[in-house]
Amino acid sequence: MKNLVILGSTGSIGQSTLDIVRRFPEKFRVVGLSTNANIEMLAGQIKEFHPRCVCVRETRFASALRLRIKGTAVLYAQEEGLKQLVSRKDVDEVVVAISGSGALVPFVEALKCSKDIVLANKESLVMAGPIIMKLARNANVRIKPVDSEQSAIWQCLEARDHKTLKHIYLTASGGPFRRMPLRQLKKISVRDALCHPRWKMGKKVTIDSATLMNKGLELFEAMYLFGVSAEEVKVLVHPEAVIHSMVEFIDGVVMAQLSIADMRIPIQYALSYPQRLRADTLPALDFVKLARLCFEKPDFGRFPCLRLAYEAAREGGTVPCVLNAANEIGVDAFLRQGLDFMGIPRVVERVLERHRKKESPDLLDIFSADAWARQEARGVIGAFKN
Repeated sequence: MKNLVILGSTGSIGQSTLDIVRRFPEKFRVVGLSTNANIEMLAGQIKEFHPRCVCVRETRFASALRLRIKGTAVLYAQEEGLKQLVSRKDVDEVVVAISGSGALVPFVEALKCSKDIVLANKESLVMAGPIIMKLARNANVRIKPVDSEQSAIWQCLEARDHKTLKHIYLTASGGPFRRMPLRQLKKISVRDALCHPRWKMGKKVTIDSATLMNKGLELFEAMYLFGVSAEEVKVLVHPEAVIHSMVEFIDGVVMAQLSIADMRIPIQYALSYPQRLRADTLPALDFVKLARLCFEKPDFGRFPCLRLAYEAAREGGTVPCVLNAANEIGVDAFLRQGLDFMGIPRVVERVLERHRKKESPDLLDIFSADAWARQEARGVIGAFKN
């Protein structure tokens, strides 16, 4: 029986994780849950899973939840509450399913407390990958990826000598606009951008998938999780989203992981590792119906965010953190209809041009670069409007 804390339990990954707990109550126990502000859903999760403690990041919502749960669980609040949640002695694994940069502090705290991590957050590794991986090594803990692409690579590389690896192929569906003429991309609505052709995800990751920044963030994940360079990671557009990633070895052999597009599959694998549990409630792949699998190179002209991610990966230092922060602000502005779709990469590029890199940052440097980039991105967006 594994005792789990699920950070971001009211998001799409958090809900999928709880679905797995629901199907395997003899394997997993929920000790803690957290949300940013969705206390309505969290209250229902508390009633069903009876966690010992919960955290609400926004204080005003924490006060409202306290009245509803009436002492049935210890209630923490704010960022400090997340740190208290993950540091409890009765916690075996922490599922990091908070989106965006807000996951970094509790993620680091969990590592310092020697908790194994089930990771469903890209941004923390983008911001501070070298620091995080050093903490994990020093604490002798495992970081088990949940992203379908990173899970696929992990499974293909399992128990194999990483020195025999030649290339990692990250597959991308291409999002809803891979065939759209470049001149039309500026006119894309928020509603259209949120209609992903294959996956059901949160708003931020869905927009990142539409711009291909999501694949850029996964580039950093692969680099840090598997110890490879940016040049060793190739992106392939694969519209069917059946092959979730591939690994090519030095002898020419390519191994791929295939499954239906359902996040419960990689989540379940990470939770149950090294075991594999049955997934009878999910449909199996039908190879006859697949008919064909297609691949193409990504178009950096249509998707400049991916180009910017590769450039930031080669630069290193504080540059990936700045890329991530500027993108978060750009995506938020687009969702609020204060920026057009192609304005997102323009904001990111402008902020990167103005950044003075620090080569070997510590966490304080990371937080400083993050704050600077957010302020700079807001200024760039304001200038676009004027």
